[in-house]
Amino acid sequence: MSIHDLPALNAALNATSGVLLVIAYALIRARRIEQHRKVMIAAFVTSSLFLVSYVVYHAQVGSVRFTRQGLVRPLYFTILITHVSLAAAVLPLSIVTLSRGLAARYAQHRRIARWMRRR
Repeated sequence: MSIHDLPALNAALNATSGVLLVIAYALIRARRIEQHRKVMIAAFVTSSLFLVSYVVYHAQVGSVRFTRQGLVRPLYFTILITHVSLAAAVLPLSIVTLSRGLAARYAQHRRIARWMRRR
């Protein structure tokens, strides 16, 4: 595997994490708590692998300049800025939410998990 394969791996890891989150949501709605816990841990691990792969890729490749002009340029940067801001916020929130769930502090876990789901 070369550095140029990492964007495809990143997409696969991100998609897998998204699917696992949907499954975990369905499990908790069905009150299948132990299965929910296992799937959420798998989603967290998958997301963590994505983050490591993403950082490795960008550490090797650096910034990729956006060269398009016109209306798409401000649209792209608006989406990019909001995406990066939310991604930075999700990392500590997911760690806190996971730790509260694993520590059986369910009331605090639910508070953040419900707030994150709405974002």
